[in-house]
Amino acid sequence: MIAAGSFLGFLLAGVPISFALILLALVYIAVTGNWILLQSFPQQLFGGMENYGLLALPLFILLGEFMNAGGIGRRLMTLAMATLGSIRGGLAYVNLVANMMMASILGSTVAQITIMSRIAVPEMERAGYPKDVSVAITAAGGLLAPIIPPSMMFIIFGVIAQLPIGDLFIAGIVPGVMMFVGFIAVIAWLGRKHGFPATEKMPLRARGAAVLNALPAALIPIVIVGTILGGIATPTEAAAIAAAAAALIGLFIYREMSPADILPAFVSAGRNSAVVLFLIAAAQIFSWVITFENLPAMVAQWMQSLTTSPILFLLMLNLLLLMLGMVVDPIPAIILIVPVFLPVAQGVYGIDPFQFGVIICLNLTMGLLTPPVGTGLFTAALMSGLRAERIARLIMPFLASIALVLILLAVFPSLSTALKDAL
Repeated sequence: MIAAGSFLGFLLAGVPISFALILLALVYIAVTGNWILLQSFPQQLFGGMENYGLLALPLFILLGEFMNAGGIGRRLMTLAMATLGSIRGGLAYVNLVANMMMASILGSTVAQITIMSRIAVPEMERAGYPKDVSVAITAAGGLLAPIIPPSMMFIIFGVIAQLPIGDLFIAGIVPGVMMFVGFIAVIAWLGRKHGFPATEKMPLRARGAAVLNALPAALIPIVIVGTILGGIATPTEAAAIAAAAAALIGLFIYREMSPADILPAFVSAGRNSAVVLFLIAAAQIFSWVITFENLPAMVAQWMQSLTTSPILFLLMLNLLLLMLGMVVDPIPAIILIVPVFLPVAQGVYGIDPFQFGVIICLNLTMGLLTPPVGTGLFTAALMSGLRAERIARLIMPFLASIALVLILLAVFPSLSTALKDAL
């Protein structure tokens, strides 16, 4: 209890979560007097990063850097506009489709919202859409990034839970499509409420030129998903291939990227990767501590006293995750939740770990757009110049559709496991 209280105190004092997790282990060693554990402390810390699957993380981040520098995101938006832009409220649907294509490349909500805010929101404003609604649709579309492969959250969950990351990617496809369909329904409702304008039909020749121009950009998500699903490459290898392809496309096809942009992209990717990887190393320390505390067994006993139903367990867990996601970013939340609740879900309730992982990651994405933390929400507010509270209110229907998907995933496990098992 002293260790747990110290950890809470560190967080309230503003200590970064990674350092708080390491300090927690040191406090536990001091309180219990198990000084012999200090001998394995460095091994536990570095052991958290000794996982081949983690190599995919910096490679996908590098892919995002190359994609941004090479103008690939803008061309994916043009491709979506060429296929969907001529219907009423077309730009809103274009925004969502482009977000879905970007999600299959970036895997990061904040990066996706940043890029799409620059590309989609100005276009929607010029077409007569309310700015706040345009920003809300763009921010909501960013929630597809942590679910549709490749997903940074799936990579981290797979490392902590020791599950195949490629199988996690496959397990997220159907829930990601369900989210997309739910968002389409919300946009249709918003279109009737706000009277979205119809965009002019693009001439056939211009539409063909837009599609041809965007084909190289569209190859990147196809390469990622296709090589993983086809068993041709692991997620790590697919990330490396896609990053190389993005660099070549930006350099030699679109020519918006120069050789001088390569080194800054590597530096930025390395810096961002270091932050996440150090957090994962600290997570190993946290898992080590709670194993000694026998916390999973205590939680299992407590949960069994409340319910013996797997569905009720998942619904209660969803409520807990929703509250946790409001105050903690998704990656630290995964690190805190998985070592404690995954053994309970598997050992006590017989829940498939892939179903559990999809529900965990999908639920915690909601926290990206909910105050008071909501990094995605505040990114959208910063990029648009609007108040975060105004955007949060308009995002509520999208969050409600995610809640419905979560209930369906809890009741019907096959939604997250059938495709994986079939492949």
